[in-house]
Amino acid sequence: MARRTTSNPSGSSPGPRNRTPQPLPRRSRTVGDFVKAFLAFVALLVLLVGVPGALAVQIGWPLPSGAPSTEWLQQEITVDTFINVLTVVVWLAWAQFTACVLVEMKAALSGVGLPNRVPGAGPSQLLARQLVAALLLVGAAAASFTPGLSQLGQQLEGNQRPAVAAAAQQTPGGLLAQQQAQTAASAAALAEQAADAAHAEGGGAHASEDATKFYRIQPPEGRHHDSLWEVAERHLGDGRRYKEIYQLNKDRAQPDGSKLSEASLIRPGWIMEMPGDARGGELVEMPDEAPKVSPDVQRQISDYARTSGGAQEQGRPGQQGGGSGAQDRDTAHISLPEQRPGQGHEQGGQGGQEHGAPAAGEGSGFGLPQALLGAPLLAAGLLGALGRRRRQALWQSALGAVGGRRGMEPPTPTGAAADAQDALLVGADPEGVRLLDLSLRGLAASLAGESRPLPTVYAAWMGGNGDLHLQLAQPSGRPPAPWQLGQDQTFWMLARADAERYEDVDTAAPYPGLVSLGTMDDSRLLLNLESVPGIVSLSGREQDRAGVFASVAAELATNGWSDRMTITLVGFGEDLTPLAPNRLRHLDGIEALVETMEAETRQRRGALGAAGHDSVLTGRTGPAQHTRWAPHLVLLAAEPSAEDAVKLAELAADASRLGIGYLVGTRSGDLPGAAWEMEITSEGKLLAPLLGLELDAQLLPVSQQRAVVELFTDADPEHDDDRPTPTPPFLVDISEQGRPAVYARLVGPYEIIGLDTPDGERSALLHEALALLLLHREGVHPRVLSSALWPRGVTDDVRDALVERLRAWLGADPDGTPRLAADATGRLKLAKSVVSDLDVLRSLYHEATQGRGAGSRAVRGRLLTDALVLVRGPLLAERPEGRYGWLTHEIIDAQLPLLVADIGLALSAFHLEKDRAEKAIEALDAALGSAPGDERLWHELLRATHATGDSDRLKRLAADLVARSGARGLPPRTEALLDELLPTWRSGVAAAG
Repeated sequence: MARRTTSNPSGSSPGPRNRTPQPLPRRSRTVGDFVKAFLAFVALLVLLVGVPGALAVQIGWPLPSGAPSTEWLQQEITVDTFINVLTVVVWLAWAQFTACVLVEMKAALSGVGLPNRVPGAGPSQLLARQLVAALLLVGAAAASFTPGLSQLGQQLEGNQRPAVAAAAQQTPGGLLAQQQAQTAASAAALAEQAADAAHAEGGGAHASEDATKFYRIQPPEGRHHDSLWEVAERHLGDGRRYKEIYQLNKDRAQPDGSKLSEASLIRPGWIMEMPGDARGGELVEMPDEAPKVSPDVQRQISDYARTSGGAQEQGRPGQQGGGSGAQDRDTAHISLPEQRPGQGHEQGGQGGQEHGAPAAGEGSGFGLPQALLGAPLLAAGLLGALGRRRRQALWQSALGAVGGRRGMEPPTPTGAAADAQDALLVGADPEGVRLLDLSLRGLAASLAGESRPLPTVYAAWMGGNGDLHLQLAQPSGRPPAPWQLGQDQTFWMLARADAERYEDVDTAAPYPGLVSLGTMDDSRLLLNLESVPGIVSLSGREQDRAGVFASVAAELATNGWSDRMTITLVGFGEDLTPLAPNRLRHLDGIEALVETMEAETRQRRGALGAAGHDSVLTGRTGPAQHTRWAPHLVLLAAEPSAEDAVKLAELAADASRLGIGYLVGTRSGDLPGAAWEMEITSEGKLLAPLLGLELDAQLLPVSQQRAVVELFTDADPEHDDDRPTPTPPFLVDISEQGRPAVYARLVGPYEIIGLDTPDGERSALLHEALALLLLHREGVHPRVLSSALWPRGVTDDVRDALVERLRAWLGADPDGTPRLAADATGRLKLAKSVVSDLDVLRSLYHEATQGRGAGSRAVRGRLLTDALVLVRGPLLAERPEGRYGWLTHEIIDAQLPLLVADIGLALSAFHLEKDRAEKAIEALDAALGSAPGDERLWHELLRATHATGDSDRLKRLAADLVARSGARGLPPRTEALLDELLPTWRSGVAAAG
């Protein structure tokens, strides 16, 4: 079904605007209405003012002037006594009627709907309701007042139900039975009061199954469009009950022949069946008793009433319906995409689950942070950034002294930091990030090839089946293949199978401002903060808002689908800068923010104008300009003052065109200039009713935020340089007495000595699990193990069965101790009798440089030589295709070459001390086989070759280095060394060229 859109004659870019709900169009008032209003005013004046005035003047105070005594009770009853008693009764009746008038007047003026019931009022409140209704019939408040307000006289004369309310209501309990015993003249009115009382006493309980109320979707008034959320808010008292209306009317034929398939897609003139407790003046209509509507509308409602049945039963109050929410009033609304046929969520087992989501049965055991487990894109970004930070620390430490330098082994996290790291390993979905990045860049490249601009994207949905749905601000034609149109013209969809066929393209990231907000029905929403035409406000408790802000900031700072961006943070309690110092910056206050963004806005407007682009999107197509149009996203956690909010609103008015986005926190939810409004609840729900969103929010609570920041801080090479040099996590006995029971060779082709090869298909899994445990002697969390072996998820019983097979395969030591056991934290650890060649390599180097070899030259030379012999190639060479994907999370691929280079450098220095240049060259050549990119090895090779005195050999080595460097040229340090050792090397290279 095509989406209803709003025309934009001004030509400006459309954008959602939250507005206070406006009253819907009302019928014009007649002379009779004014006569009724005047008579009602006179009647109210007489009853409210005339009655007490007459009583006070004619009768006076009816009660005794003093406390009653025994003599007073024994006095003779006179006519005055009867009059005083009747006067008291009249005063009480007047007080009750006055209370009824006040209650009805308050309800009418506030537009809340059905007023509160005054106890024991009965017909008195009904009379007050009719008089107030008639009085206000010519005013603006009557349109949203209780049923029957405009039917003064008709209801009293004809004993009929209100013409715009539902007819028959069957009310539970004995209240209705009592009312049915009353006179026929007041039966309908009392039945309505009984229903009201049942609704109020039941805490808002829903009406009976026989309710037949209807509502007709109103045409737009200005830029205000009707929505199911507003209908539910006005007539059911709670906008979140829109799902009941949706289920009552889903897939039923409307007067124009179309059907309601999404809660967000409704059209003027459609008929909606309402739950029985719906209230609200002229907006709810009966099929057969609606004299105020035309015969055509009566016929449409009657025809629609006959289409009820299955849909009505499915949508009974109390049942949770589907749908995605109410439509935003001004623009295309963020709605849940439809799944492709045959691609539902039935997938399971090892291959059908989004990586990072807990598999069936896993639950929340082992105490890992659930917020990180349920945030696969955020976890992948953090894990990738953490790996880069650790590699950076390793390479920076490589500039230190050879032997015993800090940084070879990064600090092992403990406590909350260790749990956070495990949660990142379990929850991360790097493949999902890779496919998202490839898909978006591929789309940008295809559009550029067709000379088409990038469409404005409000949101992206990542389905549980791996499909990607982009929701556009407005229809933009057919997408380039392999993209397809989705459920309507504003959805572009890419199947996961098509995304996997994409290859890297050299184009700028088109939508770097996408950030995860949460999930709805197994689909993950990424909102494009950069595209919002104004401010996005976030209301809720401060601690709840902080979790959303931290999650958004962390994902934007580390995501893998952007090139560069600036993220400005204001009002954050925790400093997130260590996550991405090049992207994140903190400002002290809102004043500094306004000053900064005014300058940024002016600069960007000028740059776009000079480049001839109307927005950053057009600047990102064509020749890639990866840095020029990078987004600037502002996250303001502190609530601005009204004056500052106005300034920010003015800056944000043109922000989407300039690539600037604003997310601003507010306690009240009423922020001037807010284009989209969201609310985070204490239950972790992210609500945006006017966008149709009710998400399970993605959060990064303060405790987990601190743990993640600790991981990055400990990995910072500039942090606490005075820390002692860390010892390798596991040192083995390298003497003859330390022969292990199980020995695995990982440096080169994978081999295991001391165990029989397992039979069957599980052999590869057992080998992989053992390799993971050998590379993590500190222990491996069971969920980390399962996510490494089954990236798309697996159930607990499958994981536990594999652990038991692995335990049985490894066996036990002679004293009966199992070689695989769990420590106090539940992490799986190997016994010391299970050793790898990498453990031996580390132990030999440590003993040579910091142990016995530090005081004995002969021991150092022997240990370094033995260590270099162990190097047979890269780690886990010839590993099976498609397995060991978890190695991408590790830094062993950087640690091992550095370790081999350190051994080669130490052995070379050992030989050069005795002028054995050839032995030094032999050691360096062996190390270069595993670490060919280490500049230090080439420098030492140049020095060793120079020590041989063979200038021709040195020239050949220099020419080889120049050839290897290619177009990039030699590094400056290498050039400086060649200038020192071979001053004529440049002319020799030129002659060879």
